[in-house]
Amino acid sequence: MILVTGATGHIGNVLVKKLTSSRMAVRVLILPGDDLRPLAGLDVEIVEGDITDFNSISPLFEDVDRVFHLAGIISIMSGQDELLYRVNVMGTRNVVEACLKNNVDRLIYTSSVHALKEPPHGTQIDETCFYEPEYSRGGYDRTKAQASLEVLEGVKKGLDSVIVCPSGIIGPCDYNVSQMGQLILKYMNGNMKAYIDGAYDFVDVRDVAEGLILACRRGKAGGTYILSGEKITVQELMFTLEEITGVKRPWLKVPHWMANAAGKITSLYYRNSKSKPLFTSYSTEVLVSNCNINNFKARKELGYDPRPIKESLKDSVEWFKNNSHVF
Repeated sequence: MILVTGATGHIGNVLVKKLTSSRMAVRVLILPGDDLRPLAGLDVEIVEGDITDFNSISPLFEDVDRVFHLAGIISIMSGQDELLYRVNVMGTRNVVEACLKNNVDRLIYTSSVHALKEPPHGTQIDETCFYEPEYSRGGYDRTKAQASLEVLEGVKKGLDSVIVCPSGIIGPCDYNVSQMGQLILKYMNGNMKAYIDGAYDFVDVRDVAEGLILACRRGKAGGTYILSGEKITVQELMFTLEEITGVKRPWLKVPHWMANAAGKITSLYYRNSKSKPLFTSYSTEVLVSNCNINNFKARKELGYDPRPIKESLKDSVEWFKNNSHVF
């Protein structure tokens, strides 16, 4: 039996689709009231629980061989440190303890490339860049680093575990509309009037899901594997979306300093309106961060082989067109 936490999320639902297509027995752990549309039609056992409550989840790990832990909070907003710590760090600690208590064979934890200490520009980000929470950019980065260290503490106690660190996620089956999904939808609807200069590395959600399965099968216990894709500038992204959609790209490029200043204001607006932000000061900083990310280890040891970003963008656009009723 395989247990997946965070199964209704972007990576989670794609992973579950891959697992069930291979006729594997899958149990999915969801929060009460979770939207189950991402799992519609899948042959899975659905159980409810909250990873922040150890007693609610521990019995659900009985008779489980492997656990894919994806549940967590992704946030580019400031002021959410307490929630991020409770879910990402304490929740992961509870998952680790539940695995140990129930003698789970292997835990595969989905961390983030942002959890790794970022080296200066001109050098590569690889698995030698260790988890150092004090050097993190913000609450999300810090708690993913702390959660990764919780997993490594479990390894010291005898837990067979592997950590994967994806870069920016992109691709179809984006039911909850990720940050990149928002950007694509906004572009498709002709509402992208300007763009922020910068670049980042994006990876297809389907390749991350496959990378998780490969990490489960071939990853070394206690190891970390970066699952990155392809670096692209925002300007190149606009050109590619114009080619795919036929929608004219924006010509106005907003300087980073202006976007960063505006991001501090928009964070307050989005928090009060309870809507998802497209850009904040955190996300604008990411666009000028070191995104020279190396996935050689995953390619060599796991057989990981991500597709070109243009294919991912094309499939994302097509999926949003075909599933407009979802939003």
